[in-house]
Amino acid sequence: MTDTQAATLDFIGAFQEEHGAPPSIRQIQRHFRLSSQTSVARQLQALAAEGYVAQTPNGSWGLKNREAQLHLSFPVYGEIPAGLPAMREQTPVETVKVDPSLFGVHNPRRGNFWLLRVTGDSMEGASILPGDIAAFVRRDPRPGDIIAALVDGTDSTLKRYLVERGRTLLRAANSRYRDIFPEQLESQGVLVGVIRRRIA
Repeated sequence: MTDTQAATLDFIGAFQEEHGAPPSIRQIQRHFRLSSQTSVARQLQALAAEGYVAQTPNGSWGLKNREAQLHLSFPVYGEIPAGLPAMREQTPVETVKVDPSLFGVHNPRRGNFWLLRVTGDSMEGASILPGDIAAFVRRDPRPGDIIAALVDGTDSTLKRYLVERGRTLLRAANSRYRDIFPEQLESQGVLVGVIRRRIA
């Protein structure tokens, strides 16, 4: 793939994500300040031959499903402590381009897939390290799931959700941390995977 083709593909992906539909040839031409649509058509045909894009019924060229997934960007909503619970406001701190289907998530636009940056070492036994990006889906947790937990209405933490003798508890994957027995517990998301940001 040439640099021009890669730039065209990135523009189509960003446009398609923002507007929910692919750009027209004229919009691509305008974006790259090209004098004619012929060169745009040539780039699109080359990308189509490689299986990256396909022509839609209205004549525009959009990313194929797999390629569209690869161009989705998701906000990382602040941090979640893998340690003692902490009170935090979750605000987007960055965006990460990731293919959610790697985590078994095939409809990410419905708001059921999101990311948090991990701090602390309480989940290192589950191979979740400080600096990792944790990926979550919104569903009811099952015992054994690792969850982003809101404890007693104010504090958030990343722990394994368990029910023992009819009592709900949160357990670390590090023996230095005690079990947490919340009075109130809200699961904000179930962990489906981790993106490693550094080499441990």
